[in-house]
This record gives sequence, structure tokens and C-alpha cells, in this order.
Amino acid sequence: MSVLRRAAASAKSPAATVVHAEASPYGSRRLVVESDGDVTAAYLRDARDSVIGAVWVANHREAPSSLDRPRLEAGGAPLLPESHVAHPRGREALDVSALEVVWFEEGDGVAVLEAGDPLFVIPGWSDMGRGIPGYARDAKEQSPFAFPMEEEIAEFGPRIERAREHWKMCRADGSWADFQQSVLGHLLQRLGPGGHYWHDVGRQLAGRNASTSPTVGVTERPARGDREFTVLSSVGMSRQRMPTVELYEDDVAPYARIELAVASTLPSQRAGSIFPWLAQYPWRSVTWFAPGDVVKWYHESRTFPLGSGDSAWEGVLLLDDPTRLAGPEAPALTGLTVQGDPVRWLWLVPITGEEHRYAKSEGSDALIRRLAQQGRSWVVS
Repeated sequence: MSVLRRAAASAKSPAATVVHAEASPYGSRRLVVESDGDVTAAYLRDARDSVIGAVWVANHREAPSSLDRPRLEAGGAPLLPESHVAHPRGREALDVSALEVVWFEEGDGVAVLEAGDPLFVIPGWSDMGRGIPGYARDAKEQSPFAFPMEEEIAEFGPRIERAREHWKMCRADGSWADFQQSVLGHLLQRLGPGGHYWHDVGRQLAGRNASTSPTVGVTERPARGDREFTVLSSVGMSRQRMPTVELYEDDVAPYARIELAVASTLPSQRAGSIFPWLAQYPWRSVTWFAPGDVVKWYHESRTFPLGSGDSAWEGVLLLDDPTRLAGPEAPALTGLTVQGDPVRWLWLVPITGEEHRYAKSEGSDALIRRLAQQGRSWVVS
């Protein structure tokens, strides 16, 4: 069942009203809590307003002995049966003033607390299309509409608290400056003194959502005696974990935080124009960048920032080990940690549309081997 409330309510089912709605700090997800007086349900919607995850939250009248299918078929969120709920006689309506919304640091999931206690959670892996709902405190048995919160509270409790601390830290005076200086100091040790710095480059593509997080800058590390190329690095992507990593990796920490870099002999202003596209990409698109990923340029190839002359670049390869391609020795950028997680730098290597398709078909390792055989350098020129 794709959503709890599948259609517009009929005359047999009262219309639901929105009791609370809130967008994530990244603007890519929106929480909507609805109630029709009999049932409260919550929905996690994407930027196109499609339901991604959902959860039954509470019955507000006496629970039936079995699932109220006529109500469900009439377009209403279901009244869960008495065997599945903590309050068979129904509970009082939610007091919106007592609710606290806590978005996960990654932005792909959300928890709502009532008077300080977790009421429901819609995690990033909730998928109503696959019959995976969110978790509700008042659910006592699993159903297609809610899983019991108590089964996962040992995991959700610390995660909610960690998310609270993350957003509290982000709001604190001087927090961004402290983080920024930690990254710049690390790069000073690895790459030498900085040149130009571009602040909050992600805003250039954010449009009307220009206030959304994360804040990401770009620092220039000019060529010097032992290095004939300039390095441009993002500053800020690693401040928050990327979404959806936990869907693919058991141990999230080694993959959750990244910065992007490009080594180039092109003018820095031109090479750096690749970053507005990618700086907020994981949180805007609710995905993650893994080593070896290929990302397709969103516009015509002639507008690709790293293009020159007859080049027909249409995307980038994200490379964590530049020595797999030709070129000079790569600087080691490891050693920075954020909240205990190691930060991984991924190097941007431009690729053609055909190379992007090849990687999607044969895998990124096959593409890297082919580029190495062709003598492709990891330094952009």
C-alpha cells in the first residue's frame, strides 16, 4: 500500500486537516501531520510532494476489533484494531504546542517528540511502496501502517539526541567559523597557504530555496614549487553526514562525510564553477557520493564548467585514489575527523557522456581501468 490515505476522503470518511507541516533544513523533505478527528497520520514527502514514507500515529476513538477496511477504501487513514494499539479506547488529540520536530542530521528522516518523548519516527528507510512504514509509540504490533517504536527505541533514542545536538551546534554563534577554520587549517598543513575563497557556493543553484543548508565554501590552494597544479576544495560538506548511506553500508562512519576537490591547471574561477552544482547535491537529491560514483551534468555539455575547446565532458567521476590514473603524485588529504567520523576527499575527474554510460553499465572500476589504459590524468587541464 503506497500511502496510508490513498485518495480524497469520501462522505463516509471525514476530511483530514493538516495539524503541522515543516520542511527539512535542506528543503528536500517535508513532514506533514494530518488528523481527521478519528486518526492522526504523518507523511514524509519529497520536493515533488510525493509520499516517501508514512506512519499511523494514533487512534482518537475506540479501536475496532479488526482493521477498518471500509474506512481505508473510502480514502481515510486506517483505524488500527485494538490488538495493535496502546490505547484501545483512543487517545486525546495531539497538542501541537507540545510537539518537537527533530530532523536527522542527514535530512532523510525525522522524529517527532511529544512532551519530550518520541511519538513517532519516519526514518530514511521507510518506504510505503515496499510496505515499510515508520515507527509509532502507540503501535504495539507490526502492520503495514506502523511498526512499534519500542522495538527500535534503543537505536532511535541516541540518534534523536545526536540530531538535536547537531542542529543546536549549527545554530550556535561562531560554530560555522570554528568548523571552517578546522578544515582550512587541515588543508594548510596538507596543501600550503590558501588563495581565493568563495563562500556559500551552493546558493547559486538553490534559487528560491537559497536559505537551505548546508553552507559550503570553496578554497583555492595555488600551485607552488613542488606542485604545478592548483587544488580547489569544498569546505562544509563534511559538517553533516550524507543521506541514505545506511541503506548500503553497515558501518556508516567511513563513508558519511566527504569533501570534494579538483586538481587543475585551468583558471581557478573557471574550475571552481563546478562546485555550485555539487556542493549541496547529496542533501538536495537525498543521496550520497561514494568512491567511484559518476554524476551526470544537468545541462548541455557545452556549459560544463571544466570543458575546454573540443572537450565534450558531461559529468564527473568521483575518485578517492587518484593514483589509479596517470598524473603527478597526489597530495594526501586524510587525517581530518568530524564528530569522530573520518572525512574522505573525493577528486573530480571529468568524463564524457559515453564514459558515464559505460560506468553505469560495466561499473566504475571498469571505467577507471579504461581511463588508466588511455593515460587519462586525474589533473584537469
